Amino acid sequence: MNRTLNIAFGLFVVFVLGLIVLIASTFTVDEAEQAIVFQFNAPVGDPVTEPGLHFKLPFIQNVRKFDKRLYSWDGDPNQIPTRGEQFISIDTTARWRIVDPLKFYESVENARGAQLRLNDILDSVVRDEVSRSDLIEIVRSRDWEFSEEDLERMEVVGEEDEEILLQEVTRGRGEIVESILMEAQKLVPDLGIELVDIRIKRVDYVQSVQEQVFNRMIAERQRIAERFRSEGRGRANEIEGETERLLAEIRSEAQRDANIIRGRADAEATRIYNEAFGADPEFYAFFRTLESYSESLGKDVTLILRADSDYFRFLHTIGHGSSE
Repeated sequence: MNRTLNIAFGLFVVFVLGLIVLIASTFTVDEAEQAIVFQFNAPVGDPVTEPGLHFKLPFIQNVRKFDKRLYSWDGDPNQIPTRGEQFISIDTTARWRIVDPLKFYESVENARGAQLRLNDILDSVVRDEVSRSDLIEIVRSRDWEFSEEDLERMEVVGEEDEEILLQEVTRGRGEIVESILMEAQKLVPDLGIELVDIRIKRVDYVQSVQEQVFNRMIAERQRIAERFRSEGRGRANEIEGETERLLAEIRSEAQRDANIIRGRADAEATRIYNEAFGADPEFYAFFRTLESYSESLGKDVTLILRADSDYFRFLHTIGHGSSE
């Protein structure tokens, strides 16, 4: 019985040890990884780039894995003079990947080391390329066309900047970026990496000249605003003058029409009066005399007339009629 237990226990120990050895002898690499096998901290054999299950010597060999996917590099903005001595702040970014894990490990060891080396390489290449290029080549593409209306919408305005923007572009930003990429690609193979692309994220004037540029922009915008205000005032005066002229014409036409209507009304009234009073001349004379009394014998009016004046004949007639 004891012998059987000892055999079973021994088999179990052998199984566990075998499982441990098996686990220590294998490693897996997925599709986004590549690996280097180390023995006593020194790489042995070729890098493992194929995904799947792989073998190594247990306990004396270990594995270090590296990512196959793209890494991003973002440089710090640099103040660089262009060929025309305009100082600009240029911010660049790039993407890279590991293509030779062994060379990568031996040269930079890890991604942080690669980023530090890329700082030196890309900053130097960008500085060299920008310093031999004009500002207009950096901020514009060769096939970029714009109208005068587009110029007014530019963030950078002013006569000096317009002269820059109107210069002929022989290369353009795209070709400059391509040249930077080609030069940098010549310097990175020893690092075991591949530089996929590089981009200029932002181009600005340096802080020392930004205030001057902004002041010029403000002055230019104020000049444009004053021009618009002046044109607006001139247009307002034109509209006001035209309005006054139209009002004068309307008033003149209205007065003329009113006079015509009034004349026609007076003529019609005269005709009606003539027809009405023509039938009884005596009544007409009486009516007109009463109107004269009403107009002349008002308040604070004194008339000195003879008692037998013809002006009072109707009053005499009324007086005789009432006495009778």
